[in-house]
Amino acid sequence: MKYQNRVAEYRKSKLTQVQLAGKAKISEVQIQNIEYGKHAPNVYTAIRIAKALETTVEDLFNEKQ
Repeated sequence: MKYQNRVAEYRKSKLTQVQLAGKAKISEVQIQNIEYGKHAPNVYTAIRIAKALETTVEDLFNEKQ
């Protein structure tokens, strides 16, 4: 199953994948897998990504996209 999100869209205007991974304290591979829709992050990871991108979890992971 492929998960849709807007992580790449928000990230590209602000950070590289490596920078986002560092700010969110997760691996670059996790960022890639989330952006490509291979994996959905757990709630704690989603919150850290949203904070690093200065947005909300709802904006990044809204299922109505």
